[in-house]
Amino acid sequence: MSWGTELWDQFDNLEKHTQWGIDILEKYIKFVKERTEIELSYAKQLRNLSKKYQPKKNSKEEEEYRYTACKAFLSTLNETNDYAGQHEVISENMTSQITAELARYIQELKQERKSHFHEGRKAQQHIETCWKQLESSKRRFERDCKEADRAQQYFEKMDADINVTKADVEKARQQAQIRHQMAEDSKADYSSILQKFNHEQREYYHSHIPSIFQKIQEMEERRIVRIGESMKTYAEVDRQVIPIIGKCLDGIVKAAESIDQKNDSQLVIEAYKSGFEPPGDFEFEDYTQPMKRTVSDNSLSNSRGDGKAELKFGGKSKGKLWPFIKKNKSPKQQKEPLSHRFNEFMTSKPKIHCFRSLKRGGATPEDFSNLPPEQRRKKLQQKVDELNKEIQKEMDQRDAITKMKDVYLKNPQMGDPASLDHKLTEVNQNIEKLRLEAQKFEAWLAEVEGRLPARGDQARRQSGMYDGQTAPAVNNCAQDRESPDGSYTEEQSQESEVKVLATDFDDEFDDEEPLPAIGTCKALYTFDGQNEGTISVTEGETLYVIEEDKGDGWTRIRRSEDEEGYVPTSYVEVYLDKNAKGAKTYI
Repeated sequence: MSWGTELWDQFDNLEKHTQWGIDILEKYIKFVKERTEIELSYAKQLRNLSKKYQPKKNSKEEEEYRYTACKAFLSTLNETNDYAGQHEVISENMTSQITAELARYIQELKQERKSHFHEGRKAQQHIETCWKQLESSKRRFERDCKEADRAQQYFEKMDADINVTKADVEKARQQAQIRHQMAEDSKADYSSILQKFNHEQREYYHSHIPSIFQKIQEMEERRIVRIGESMKTYAEVDRQVIPIIGKCLDGIVKAAESIDQKNDSQLVIEAYKSGFEPPGDFEFEDYTQPMKRTVSDNSLSNSRGDGKAELKFGGKSKGKLWPFIKKNKSPKQQKEPLSHRFNEFMTSKPKIHCFRSLKRGGATPEDFSNLPPEQRRKKLQQKVDELNKEIQKEMDQRDAITKMKDVYLKNPQMGDPASLDHKLTEVNQNIEKLRLEAQKFEAWLAEVEGRLPARGDQARRQSGMYDGQTAPAVNNCAQDRESPDGSYTEEQSQESEVKVLATDFDDEFDDEEPLPAIGTCKALYTFDGQNEGTISVTEGETLYVIEEDKGDGWTRIRRSEDEEGYVPTSYVEVYLDKNAKGAKTYI
C-alpha cells in the first residue's frame, strides 16, 4: 500500500490532506495549552481558598486550632494546598512535554511538507515542459509534411503542363525535394523528442512521483504517530501525579480519623474551667419570726414616731444598710418623706449602674486577677513559661557573646574583646530583668495554686453569682487591682458618685437597732474593702454573719459593734446558727 502507486494522480488532494493533518495537530496543541491554563487557574483558586481559611497569626483563630477538629481542618487546608501543587505540576509537564515539543515538531513538519511538494511541483513542471516540446515537434512535423505534399503536387502539375518552361519545372522539382527533406528532418526530430518524453513520463509516474508521494506518506504517518504519543504523554502526565494526589487525599482521611471528640471536650474544660465549686442549696427564709420580733420589740406607738414605723415593713429591710453605704453618724438633718426620696432615686439616672459595667473595657490586670482561679493559673503558668524561654534565649546569647569574647582574647586580630562588653552588660541586665519578672509571676502562680480548693471541698461558694469571674473579681465595678491579694483601688470620682446616691438614704437608717448575729463565717481570702459599705477582712479571720446573701453575691458581716459591712460571698465560708433569732432554715 503506497501513495505513490495508488494515488499517483492525486497530487492536489494529497496536498490538501497533509495541510489538514497539520491543522489537526495545531488544534491538539491549542487544546493542551488551554488545559494547562485551566490547571493553573484551578491550582491558583485552590491555593487562594486554602490561604483564605488559614488561621491568622497572633489572632484568636490561632488558639482555636488546639482542638483536634480544627487541627484536622488545618491539615485539610495544607493537603489542599499540596493538591493544588500537583495541578501546577500537570500544567508544567504538559507545557514542556507536549505543547513545546509539538510546537517545534510542527515547524519541522511544515518545512518538510513544503520541501516534498516543491519537489513534486518541480517534477510536474519538467514533465509538462517535455510534453510541450513533444507537441511542438509534432506540429512542426505535421506542417512540414503538408508543405512537402503541396510542393510535390505543384511539381507534378508543372511537369504535366506543356506550356511551362523547363526552368520552371526544374525549380518546382527542387522546391519539392527541399520540402521532402524538411519533412524528413521534422520526422526524425519528432521521433527523438517522442522517445525522450516517453522516457521522462515513465520516470515521472513510476519513479519521481512514487518517491515523492512515499516521502509524503511517511511524513504523514510520523505526524499520526507523534500525535498518538502526545496523547499517551497527556495521560501519563496525569497518571504520574495520581499517587501524590492519593497521598494528599489519604492525609485528609488520616486527619479526619485523628479527630478526638473526648480530647476536644477536655480542652473546652481546660479553656473555660473557673475553679469554683457549684453554689450550695438555697435556704428557706422564715419571714414570720422577724415580723413577730418587729411587733413585740418595735411597736408602732413607740417614741420613734410614725415616720420611722413606715420603714419597719419586714425583717429583710430592718436595719439593713443600703448596699456599699456606711452608716452616717453625723447629726440628723431635716428629712423629707422616704417615698419622695425613693421616687427621686428611681427617676434619676445614676452614672454607676453596677460594678460590672465599670470593669468592662478596662485594661487587663498584669496578674490576670480578672480571670477565674483556674484560668488565672493557666495564664500565669503560660506567662512563666514564656519568660523562662526568653531567659534561656538571653542566656544562650550571653554564652555566644562570651565564647566570641574568648576567641577575640586568644586571637586579637579577629576583633576587639572590649567591644563586646557593652553588649554583654546589656544581655545580663535583660536576664536580670526577666528573672525578676518571672519571680513576680511565679509568686502570683504559687499564691493561686495555694488558694485553689481541692475537688472534695464542699465549702459553700457563690461563684455563679458573678458571671464566671474569679473570687478577687467579684466586685466587678472596682478599678484594676494593684496586687495579687485581691485588693482594689477606686478613683475619687467614682466614690463621689456613689456617695451622691447614698446621702439621700443614710438618714433613714441611722437609728436602727443593730441586727443580731445569725452565724459565723471564716474568710477564705483577704479582701480590702475600700468601697462604700464594704469591710476589710483577712484570710483566716472569723467574723459574725448578721445578714445572709440575698442573691446579690454579698454577705453582711460584723467584726464589732461599730464595724460591719458587706464582703463577697465567695470570699467567706458561712456557718449558720440555726437556733439564732432570724436565722434561715434549710428546706
